Amino acid sequence: GSLITLSCLSHRVVCQVISSAVPADPVQDNGTSDSSWITRLENNYGFYIGLGLAVFSSFLIGSSVILKKKGLLRLVEKGGTRAGDGGHGYLKDWLWWAGLLT
Repeated sequence: GSLITLSCLSHRVVCQVISSAVPADPVQDNGTSDSSWITRLENNYGFYIGLGLAVFSSFLIGSSVILKKKGLLRLVEKGGTRAGDGGHGYLKDWLWWAGLLT
């Protein structure tokens, strides 16, 4: 039979064609099923799910930076030692921790 080489980034596969056969069913089953609801959801709404996750993560990252910055500015207003000067007073501020955890 014939040999077919398939390459994909770091993987290389060699397949040997043993015989040619005409399938009775024009749709061949390769082990995946489109009947699952997850596959249908990804096919129909995958782009919108990805876009929503990207916007939501941008919102969380932005709010995290803002909350931590506000916590550091509150520390400076109270007269504490700045973090850049070796102070660790921001670790006692709940607003800074809220920013860190988001």
